[in-house]
This record gives sequence, C-alpha cells and structure tokens, in this order.
Amino acid sequence: MGTSEWHIERRASFGSESTIAREPGNVPESGSLSIVVLGASGDLAKKKTFPALFHLYRQGFLPPDEVHIFGYARTKISDDELRDRLRGYLVPEKGASAQQLEDLEKFLKLIKYVCGSYDSEDGFRLLDKEISEHEYLKNSVEGLSRRLFYLALPPSVYPSVCKMIKTCCMNKSDLGGWTRVVVEKPFGRDLQSAEELSTEIGKLFEEPQIYRIDHYLGKELVQNLLVLRFANRFFLPLWNRDNIDNVQIVFREDFGTEGRGGYFDQYGIIRDIIQNHLLQVLCLVAMEKPVSLKPEHIRDEKVKVLESVLPIRDDEVVLGQYEGYTDDPTVPDESNTPTFATVILRIHNERWEGKALNSRKAEIRVQFKDVPGDIFKCQKQGRNEFVIRLQPSEAIYMKLTVKQPGLEMSAVQSELDLSYGQRYQGVTIPEAYERLILDTIRGDQQHFVRRDELKASWQIFTPLLHRIDDGDFKPILYKPGSRGPREADQLLEQAGYVQTHGYIWIPPTL
Repeated sequence: MGTSEWHIERRASFGSESTIAREPGNVPESGSLSIVVLGASGDLAKKKTFPALFHLYRQGFLPPDEVHIFGYARTKISDDELRDRLRGYLVPEKGASAQQLEDLEKFLKLIKYVCGSYDSEDGFRLLDKEISEHEYLKNSVEGLSRRLFYLALPPSVYPSVCKMIKTCCMNKSDLGGWTRVVVEKPFGRDLQSAEELSTEIGKLFEEPQIYRIDHYLGKELVQNLLVLRFANRFFLPLWNRDNIDNVQIVFREDFGTEGRGGYFDQYGIIRDIIQNHLLQVLCLVAMEKPVSLKPEHIRDEKVKVLESVLPIRDDEVVLGQYEGYTDDPTVPDESNTPTFATVILRIHNERWEGKALNSRKAEIRVQFKDVPGDIFKCQKQGRNEFVIRLQPSEAIYMKLTVKQPGLEMSAVQSELDLSYGQRYQGVTIPEAYERLILDTIRGDQQHFVRRDELKASWQIFTPLLHRIDDGDFKPILYKPGSRGPREADQLLEQAGYVQTHGYIWIPPTL
C-alpha cells in the first residue's frame, strides 16, 4: 500500500449544528442574556472579545432589549473609563461612518463595569447583584435568563474564578436558562497540568457548560474544510494514502516577540501554536466522515484521529530559535524555548496508515503522488497540490499541470484558484471570535475542544515538551526572516515532500 507524510510546521521570524441559518437576530427567544467579560481591562478583551461583541451587535445578533454586557477586572475604573478605553478598538479613529459612530454609542451604553478580585466572594457577589438587576429590568423570568462568562484571563486563575462563578453567580436553569463558561488557551502546560485543570473545572461545571475556545476553529477556511472534503465527490476517492503523498500544515509570522517574550518563553511554539491550533486543523484534514453534523459526532471523529497518532520520533523533529531571541530583556539568557518547529506526525489508521503530517501566512498544503508513466516529462514541473490558505488573502487553489499556450507541446504548472477577495467581493468574512461567541450563545459546541480531545492532544506532545524543558532537546539557531533551519527542509525532503521550484502563487487582482 502507498504511504503519505504529514508535516506540522510552525515557523516564525521570532521564531448546535451548522444547518442553523446565520441570519441577524437568529438567537433563540428566551430570557435576558448577560455576557460577562472577566479580565475586561486586559489586551485580549480589548483587542478581540469586545470588538467581536460589537460586530455581533451591529449585525443584530445581540438585541439591546435582551442583552447587557459586564466587564469585570481588578483595575479600579468607572463604567465611562472602560468605555473610553474600548472606543479605539471598536471603530477606527479616522474614517468611521456616522452609522458606525451611532452604533458605537448605543453599544457602549450596554456595558457596565464591576471591580473585584478573582478569588474573593465580595466582587462576585456584587457582580451577581448587577446581573440580577439587569435581568429584573428586562422582565426576565427567574430560571429563564442566560449568563455567559468569558474568561479573558491567564489559566492560572481559572480554578478560583470558576469557583467564584459557581458559588456566587449561577443562574437557575430549571426553565431553560443556562450558565456557560468560555476558557481560553493555553489550557495547561502538559498532560498532567491540563488534566488537573480539567478536573478542577469539571467538579464545578458539566461538560456542556464548558467552552474551551480555540479561535482557529472559527476561521472561515478552517470551517470550510468539512464542506470541501465531504460535499465534493471528486475528493472522496482521492483523500487517502494511495493518492496523497504528504500534507503540510504551516503557520508563519514575520515579527518578533514584540514585548511578549516573557509570556512566549513560558510556552514556546509547540504549546502556543502546534498543540492546539495546528493539531485542530490536522483533525479536520485527517478525520473520517461523521455520521451527522451534530457537534458530538464531529468531535468523536477528531478524537479518533488524535488517538491514532503514533509517538513522535526524535529524528522527525527539528526545533529552531531565531538569532537575537534572548536579546529580549524579558527572555532568560539561556532560554531553550523553540521559536520554530517542524514535526512529523504519523497517523495509524486505515485511511492514512503510516502517513505523516507536516512572510506571515498559514496554510494547509496537500501534496499528491507523482503521476505514473510521465509521458509529458512534467515531473520537473512539480506535483499536484491542493492548498487552503487560511491567512492572509484567504484562498483555495489547486496546482496542476497544463499545456503551455503556443505551438509547442510543453507542460507548465498553473492553478485553479478560488480567491475569496475576488470571488466574494463586498462580503465581510467574520472574525473567528465573532463566530465562536455566537456559537456559545446558541449552545453549539462543534467548534470547541472537548475534554477527551484536549487530553489526547497533550498525550501526543508531552514527552517531547518535557525533553525540551529539561534541556535534552536543543533548538538550532536561524536568522530572523529566513525559512528557518536548513535541517527542517532536509527533514521534509526525507518525509517525501517535493518542493516546486520556479512557481509562486500570486493572489489575483480585482
């Protein structure tokens, strides 16, 4: 039987069901909705959470007669001070339309701020009091109201915050209301810490109440993967080890630590990107067709993929650290943290059996095997590839060999191209956080990570991570702005990847 390779690579210069119509206002009619952003004064809340809520509000998904938003943090500021801090993140300072500015003022009026600590009942009792007053003003029947808590906080405070929510802020759900908690990655540092965190939170909330967010699962083209694979017949017989030689999942950035070196050094590239974002993409590329689009059926198939991944071999890993990384004053001089990683993962199941998975951009690159009997002598042109470009310039394109226009019978590589900017002009692609917050309100856990899924992903990488943490696995230095260590390209070549020389995909102009 044939084999294929899967490569997961992270490069850096710093080294309810999908059939729900997404129409404005398509939120179930019920009691009031209180959205609480914990860590409201932090960067994540200002740059991602509140802007996502504002965009949902402008599209009609957060009706002002139902919704109120609460910010909670330790910083001592007033309602108006929080609103002023948020303005610049919600609309551009210059060029905002009159309608945007009007919507902004209406949205900011929905926001109230509560100051308190993350481990004291006093602050959370006050928060519960404010939420209850809002529910009363909205004439919400007790037990019918909905409470969503978004933890834009470091994982170290998750247990204490969840305990306070459980003790002080739960909604009576006997009439269809609910309390849901959204937690951000990184969810633990390894298998043991992740399991301890899951156990602590699991004692307080049921699994349907916990939404472990991975914003990659909210990206438009990541969500398109299941449709591409299972709604197009010509992919069905091709998507296996007999036709696909290798798959690369690539993430690159063209900037350095930029002040977050201290945070990044605690986690490194594998914990920060590969163990969560790219492994989620791997699951969607490699999984079997689910029996339905119900969240549990999809997540069941993802777990099967993770449990089929063989232990990582040292000779199929290349780690790198860009030159100058330790110059950051927040990074230890002797840091062993990788800013670059190429890892080969081998999936042991019937479909893939032994296959392996491998400028700022993120893409999935499926490389097919050579055509047997090369009568056109076109292997030098490169192999067929199916590429899904996640960011920037979202696109889906197929690299294939065609006849060069002219009198000679010569072959050249070209592409069939679906570039979103050209095909869907005037269509705004929603931010990942918008989609995922809306899914949380709807109770759709399809694009969130289940506990057994989290456990299986940590089982794959924990042995390698411990070796890195112990200093037994050293990263190779590479120059900022380069492709990374040369050893990574050599590893990909050994795994079967054939690079196409002389071909560059150029996004079409409008």
